Amino acid sequence: MSGIENWPEYNASLRERGKEFAALAPEAMKGFQALSRGASTTKHLDAKTRELIALAVAVTTRCEGCIDAHARKARTAGASKEEVAEALGVAIALNAGAALTYSLHVLDALEEAK
Repeated sequence: MSGIENWPEYNASLRERGKEFAALAPEAMKGFQALSRGASTTKHLDAKTRELIALAVAVTTRCEGCIDAHARKARTAGASKEEVAEALGVAIALNAGAALTYSLHVLDALEEAK
């Protein structure tokens, strides 16, 4: 379980900290917002598909703020719990695949260490 007990409170806290960061580093925040706008302006993916992808990526990158934002957006876009679960299954498989791939790198490193 996440250490977050109150997601709405967590979201409000992130928004306040985001405002603080924007004041400290306005160009960095403008750049982030431009990336976000660009990723949400697509011709071939609908909003629900984008949010399902975003949730899977949020899990693989372990970003609680992303989980918070994109869970709400996925719900608004009409994603069902079952659809989200399937997207999360892809994230789980990819994380396992990454662990396997890096495990193979360890075998390579051991060979080189001979």
